[in-house]
Amino acid sequence: MSGDGAERVVFIDDEEDVRRANRQSLELDGFAVETFGDAESALAAILAEAPGVVVTDVRLPGADGRALLERLHRIDPDLPVILITGHGDISMAVAALRGGAVDFLAKPYPADALVASVRRALERRRLVVENRRLRASLDAALDEDPAFLGLSPEIVRLRRLVRDVAAADVDVLVLGETGSGKEVVASALHRWSRRAERNFVAMNCGALPDSVVESELFGHEAGAFTGALKRRIGRIEHAQGGTLFLDEIESMPLPLQVKFLRVLQERTVEPLGTNEVRPIDMRVVAATKVDLGLEAAQGTFRDDLYHRLNVITVAIPPLRDRREDVMLLFQHFLAKAATRFGREPPPVTRAVRDHLQRHPWPGNVRELGHFAERCALGFAPEDKAAEAVPTPTLAERVERFERDLIRDELIVAGGDVRLAAEALGAPRKTLYDKIARYGLVPTDYR
Repeated sequence: MSGDGAERVVFIDDEEDVRRANRQSLELDGFAVETFGDAESALAAILAEAPGVVVTDVRLPGADGRALLERLHRIDPDLPVILITGHGDISMAVAALRGGAVDFLAKPYPADALVASVRRALERRRLVVENRRLRASLDAALDEDPAFLGLSPEIVRLRRLVRDVAAADVDVLVLGETGSGKEVVASALHRWSRRAERNFVAMNCGALPDSVVESELFGHEAGAFTGALKRRIGRIEHAQGGTLFLDEIESMPLPLQVKFLRVLQERTVEPLGTNEVRPIDMRVVAATKVDLGLEAAQGTFRDDLYHRLNVITVAIPPLRDRREDVMLLFQHFLAKAATRFGREPPPVTRAVRDHLQRHPWPGNVRELGHFAERCALGFAPEDKAAEAVPTPTLAERVERFERDLIRDELIVAGGDVRLAAEALGAPRKTLYDKIARYGLVPTDYR
C-alpha cells in the first residue's frame, strides 16, 4: 500500500443498519464511502488501494478494530484510523489514542461529529500525501544536482543552460536578485567544467574597502606599500587553472576596473610592487544584482568592461517566478536545519503552507532558508494566522493539481507528449489542449 491513493473513507461495522446510516451521512457531506462488515474484507480492499481515512468499530467478528489498527499501522503508520464503539469508556479511548488512532467516537454519536472527525482526518492525510510527494520530488531533484532544486520550467531551463555554458569555458555574467543563488550558479559552472579539479576562488567586491580590493585581487610583493611585510598571492593568481568568481562586480572601483579589463583581455596579471607580468589561465564568472548596461550608460561602470564580461549572461529567476518550487526547497532546507539543530523536522502545518504560498519572498532562496531554520527551531507561524486568509476555491485547487500532474508526467516522459498521454490515460489532443491552457512547454522537460 503506497499511502497516497484516493481520498476515500472506509467504514467498518458488523451491523448493516449502522453501515447504511453512516454511509448516507458521509455521502451527503460529499465523501466517497466504502463499507465492510468485518476486518479481513476491509483489509483486502485497503491493501489494494489506500483510503484517506478508516473508520472502524472496535467490536468486529474475527479481528477487532484495535487489532486492525495495529495491522494497518504496520503497513502505513500515517494512515488515519478513527475507532467507534458502543461499549467504550475513558480508559479504552485513551488506549486507542495512544495506540495511534486519530480519534475515538462512542455510540451513539451525532452524524455531524462523525463528519467533523473524518474531515479533520482527511486534512491530516492530505498533508501527509503532499509531504510524501514533495519528498519524492526532492529526492529526484537531489539525484540530479542539489544546487538546482526545483521542477519548474524556469529552473529546468537554468539547469540546462548552466551545464551547456560550463562546457564552453567562456567568461560569464550572472544576473540575479539578492539571495537568488548567484554563487551557487558560479560554483556549478566551475564544478561542471574542465576546470573542476582546480581552485574555485570567490571574492565579494562590495564586502571589502576600496583600499584593499586591489591588493586582494592582484596580490603584492613585500614592501609594495606600508604594512606589506611579506608577499601575498592575489585572488587572480590563486585561481590559476580554475575559476575566479567576483560577486557584486558593480562595486569594483572605477580605477580598478581599468586594470581588471587588461587582465581579461591579455590574460596576464602584474602584482603590486613588481614589474613582472605573469600569464593567467582562468575563467571569470562575475555576478551582479543590477543592470550593468544601465550602469555603464550612466557612467558608474566602465562600458568596455561591461561588454568584455557580457560574453554570456545567465539570468537567475527570482523565487516569486517559480512558486511551484517553494515547497520543495522549503522541505530541503527544513531537513537540513533540523539535522544541524539535532531535531526531528516538524510537520508542515496549514499556517506554514499558507505563508509559503502567499509570501512574495523578496529575499529569494536565502530568505526561504532562514524561514525554514526558524520553523525547525519551533518559531513557525501559528495556525490562527492562516484562518483569516481565504483559501483557494475548489476549481483553483483542481486546476493547480491538474497542471502539476501534467507537468510531472512530462518530466518523467522527457517532454514526450505521446508517452505522457499514455501514462495519464488521456487522448493526445486533450492533453495538448491542457498543455496549451496551462502554458506548459514540453520541450522544457527534455
